[in-house]
Amino acid sequence: MTCTIREATPGDAATLAGIINLAYRVEDFFKVGDRTDKQEVETLIEKDAFLVAEPSAGEVAGCIYVAVKEGRGYFGMLSVSPTHQGQGLGRELIEAAEHRCRAAGCTEMDLWVVNLREDLPTWYGRLGYSETATAPWPEDYLHQLSRPAHFVVMSKHLAATLPAEDHDG
Repeated sequence: MTCTIREATPGDAATLAGIINLAYRVEDFFKVGDRTDKQEVETLIEKDAFLVAEPSAGEVAGCIYVAVKEGRGYFGMLSVSPTHQGQGLGRELIEAAEHRCRAAGCTEMDLWVVNLREDLPTWYGRLGYSETATAPWPEDYLHQLSRPAHFVVMSKHLAATLPAEDHDG
């Protein structure tokens, strides 16, 4: 699928929250309520960034949250509208997030997945990510769970972009 990838603006927050919540319905078997809301997305856009995939002008098909934390790249909330899933858009968004973090000087990229989503480590593994740690579910958010869960931290080394060859010398 060919899409334009652009940085989100605060005006995109409601649309992105809708796509994220729709994509994360697969977590209803353990998660109570929506994954996010417009206010959280606005805050994340102002603090860090969301990248948005548009197959045509004005049509948002997916998004990914991207941040640089302590010199490492991070992405989360990878979401693709159900009507656009299975077309490689998630992979495109991850590549755009990796490129952004590499350009910011990051040599490592991290993401956190919920241990109950047993399909995700394998999928991210095919993209070069490996399990590096675990982390507890934040105590302040335990009320969001209908069963015990924790996070699996996955990381990938970002190869440096090769410099363009100098043909003048």
